[in-house]
Amino acid sequence: MTDAAALPGQPRGGVLSGPATARAVNVLAPNASVMTLDGTNTWIVSEPDSELAVVIDPGPLHDAHLRNVVDTAEKTGRRIALTLLTHGHPDHAEGAARFAELTGTNVRALDPTLRLGDEGLGTGDVIALGGLELRVVPTPGHTSDSLCFHIPADRAVLTGDTVLGRGTTVVAHPDGRLGDYLDSLRRLRSLTVDDGVHTVLPGHGPVLEDAQGAVEFYLAHRAHRLAQVETAVENGHRTPGEVVARVYADVDRSLWPAAELSVRAQLEYLTEHGLI
Repeated sequence: MTDAAALPGQPRGGVLSGPATARAVNVLAPNASVMTLDGTNTWIVSEPDSELAVVIDPGPLHDAHLRNVVDTAEKTGRRIALTLLTHGHPDHAEGAARFAELTGTNVRALDPTLRLGDEGLGTGDVIALGGLELRVVPTPGHTSDSLCFHIPADRAVLTGDTVLGRGTTVVAHPDGRLGDYLDSLRRLRSLTVDDGVHTVLPGHGPVLEDAQGAVEFYLAHRAHRLAQVETAVENGHRTPGEVVARVYADVDRSLWPAAELSVRAQLEYLTEHGLI
């Protein structure tokens, strides 16, 4: 869920569909839009020599896409044994119940309302399946239930909408909170510094091979936008709509409603910290 199609200075991406790492394959959903970029990335993840696979974010309720994900796994001799969600937005999660029917899998998510089965997901959880290790990384901010999944063996992280392959993501106020989001970006930065993560497998857009550069860009961009919003308010632009028109004047107007969500989150953050 993006609020900008592309930004100067942003690290460029590569793979859009197909194999991205030794363990991760992307099946691109046919739901391209200004908000979803090329479409939702549905990730099939498995050990190279395993017959079992995990699917992360089945995507929209689009039967042909969901069946294509199953077929893609089966063509490589893998059976889908578990479904995971990065968060509950429909472009990532709407098809999960139908996908669970097709595959006979449970659905694990942070939000209990999205789960099918008894197990959820939370801080410190490790998914182990067929030799695969996925570490759950809580990254609230875009939404309160946002998660990322660290694949240590690939030095990669699946980021859902927390970091995109192109543009920047929406802090979806009021559920999303900017303070949480900044903390989550710092958490991802620590993965790049302390755990050697170098590849971002995003929920939308191409794969990024410079994970640290991507996260640093996001942090710098957020600081820049926050300063712009603060200045706009100081200059008398008080309502979210007025701030959007001032700060996001260079962004396609079709993205202004999404930008307003982020502005509301920024205004809340500035107010909470006594900056406006």
